[in-house]
Amino acid sequence: MGELTGVTIGITAERRAEEFIEALRRHGATVRHAPTIRIVPLPDDEQLRSATRAVVAEGVDLAVVTTGAGFRGWLSAAHGWDMAQPLLATLGRCELFVRGPKAKGAVRAHGLTERWSAPSETNGELFDHVLAQDLRGRRVAVQLHGSPLAEHTAALRAAGASVVELQPYRWQWPADLTQANELIAEVLAGEVEALAFTSAPATQNLLTLARESGRYQEFVSALAGRVVCACVGPVTAAPLTELGVPTLQPRRQRLGALVKLLVAELGDQRGRG
Repeated sequence: MGELTGVTIGITAERRAEEFIEALRRHGATVRHAPTIRIVPLPDDEQLRSATRAVVAEGVDLAVVTTGAGFRGWLSAAHGWDMAQPLLATLGRCELFVRGPKAKGAVRAHGLTERWSAPSETNGELFDHVLAQDLRGRRVAVQLHGSPLAEHTAALRAAGASVVELQPYRWQWPADLTQANELIAEVLAGEVEALAFTSAPATQNLLTLARESGRYQEFVSALAGRVVCACVGPVTAAPLTELGVPTLQPRRQRLGALVKLLVAELGDQRGRG
């Protein structure tokens, strides 16, 4: 038997969900998969196409890459518009600032080199470093992830930059929320030992769903009490942290490290029981 035999874990991820589920099941866990977000790629989005055309035509002085998946999606969309090579040439002439190893890997895979990478892998650290540059009169391209980063892009503009925002995909609610509602019910019934989160929007959406179904206070109390909440990093954990819900986070913000953390915590917990 695996270390997690008899342990039920709920996950809300869409991206890499099968990989996550299989890793937990190899350790014996029972997994409740209840997606609370859906990633919608935008290869045909006219707003993204127009912003990409502006970057290529007018150039940029700095580019901010927030996610590896988003950067790859942007280049994939540009390839479909026959703009990939001009875009890479434009980015090769500017200063690149990236959010951690995943974004760094995506940039380097396309033959580019970053000027700086945020060690903590947080948007706050990334944009603070960019804001420390002299941005007056400079053009900055910002690759967004699944939602706008209004507070950060507004700060860039306030510092004198002209900002071009590029959003290669968006996060939306799944078409069917049955599994997510069932997961909330199972948490409240004491049938789930842990919840594992890999994105802040998924975390927030589960809380929103609990609120909209009239079970919010009871649900938050369960998370703050008997349910182990494991998050891949501090950004993902933020919606829970704001509520005073304790979270476990691996030292490295990686899916494999999150699985190991769950095994260590819940395997030990089950053994002590």
